[in-house]
Amino acid sequence: MTNHDADFARSVLEGRQRVLDPVDRFSEVSFGLMMVLTFTGSLSVATSGPQDVRQMLIGALGCNLAWGIVDGAMYVVTSAVERARRFALVRAVKGVDPPQARQLVLHSLPEMYGAGMTEAGLERVVGQIRAFPLPANASLVRREDLQGALLVLVLVFLATLPVALPFVFLRDPEPALRLSNLVAAVMMFGSGAALGRYGGLSPWRAGMAMLLLGLVLVAIIIALGG
Repeated sequence: MTNHDADFARSVLEGRQRVLDPVDRFSEVSFGLMMVLTFTGSLSVATSGPQDVRQMLIGALGCNLAWGIVDGAMYVVTSAVERARRFALVRAVKGVDPPQARQLVLHSLPEMYGAGMTEAGLERVVGQIRAFPLPANASLVRREDLQGALLVLVLVFLATLPVALPFVFLRDPEPALRLSNLVAAVMMFGSGAALGRYGGLSPWRAGMAMLLLGLVLVAIIIALGG
């Protein structure tokens, strides 16, 4: 089996190979940043007192914690559905004749795999899937899914802290807000740059694009009352 065929067979049989890939990680950080910015962006420095700042901090931390829990739960759900779909394909391939099995596998191929898959390679992948042992009571939720959910929660919540800290250490809301926005902008740019580097794009352009997108989305969320 070629490396190309083996990669696809492994993706079908084993699914996720790591708890959150870089795209997931930086996306969660960006999501957390946008959520906290909807709170800091709605703070009026001209009329806000210590009590207003305190309520804003509690709201931002509580909101990101809640959304981290929700996002983590959905990570477990989508992982379970992905695994169920993979198991269903294995059962289907095991239960039909070779021509039908090849068609099932071919239709499940991502475009990047299908473009270079030969007939012989497809036959080998079918053979790998047919040989894959499926336990009768295979669990759809595994430990790595729960680890991923916890990491999602941590990333979304921790993204709040650097943006919120200026309001803790600076008593005047105006410089605290300016420093908070600067920290958020740097983090948003860094998240986009890291994604761009991972995707083979210009980190500078990707960082600027993420920063602009984040600011636009935050403005829309605030305008809609979010």
